[in-house]
Amino acid sequence: MSIFSLNQDEIDYLMGRAAVLKAQQREGVRHTPLKGKTLGMIFEKASTRTRVSFEVGMYQMGGYALFLDFKDIQLSRGEAIADTARVLSRYMDGIMARTFSHEAIEELARHTTVPVINGLSDLLHPCQVLSDIFTVMEKMGGYRGVKVAYVGDGNNVAHSWINCAAKLAFQLSLACPKGYGPDPSILERARRESRGKIQLVHDPYEAVSGADIIYTDVWASMGKEDEHADRLRDFRDYQVNSRLVKAGKTGVLVMHCLPAHRGEEITDEVMDGDHCIVWDQTENRLHVQKAILEWLMG
Repeated sequence: MSIFSLNQDEIDYLMGRAAVLKAQQREGVRHTPLKGKTLGMIFEKASTRTRVSFEVGMYQMGGYALFLDFKDIQLSRGEAIADTARVLSRYMDGIMARTFSHEAIEELARHTTVPVINGLSDLLHPCQVLSDIFTVMEKMGGYRGVKVAYVGDGNNVAHSWINCAAKLAFQLSLACPKGYGPDPSILERARRESRGKIQLVHDPYEAVSGADIIYTDVWASMGKEDEHADRLRDFRDYQVNSRLVKAGKTGVLVMHCLPAHRGEEITDEVMDGDHCIVWDQTENRLHVQKAILEWLMG
């Protein structure tokens, strides 16, 4: 449910398996360790990449993914999460959940007898950031000594980057407007383990100075749409544009977890430019999640 619960060896193993699975797919090798197995996918939030990558990943590995829209199952009518968890455990070999409440995912995990994968919660987005660090490794030859600059909202993606930096040997610099920083408890716990590799500042140019990677996300995540106008005002100096990109290292790479609100947190010029590796990044969701599924259910 959290990258923080993994150790470096486990993360390295997943990265290695993702590389093998990606190579096998490109070579047309059929690998079906999940033949006959089923993944239940609970969606409370809308999804493109999470749903498609998990569903395709299960299919490619011989399994079956069952889409469970929150509004169509009994959770929407007040059934206890614990009861749903017990029922699905009798039918499924694994559960992936994409919810607002992180506590809902934890409650599922407490009452199931099968693995539960955090496909996203308001607190964390671990599958996204594991895929992102895999992309960094592909592009940079590894993660050791790399500087990642996260610019924008201290949200679930930022939290998972913080957890990842606590476990791996790279530097993370976050630039967030005042009042929009990450959860202090997540930041402080990670700082204790990371031995000074995590920095929080308010100036995006300070954050991206010397950066190998510039990373951003939407300014108003799902569920915060009513704050959109205020956030447009408060984040206006945090746009990833050509001027900010020039403040990074020569050849700096730009990442975005998508969907992008072009013209807000990132400009068309950057999104469609030579520095941007978004499309490789989003493809890697498939390969890393296949590694996770194989590891937990294979």
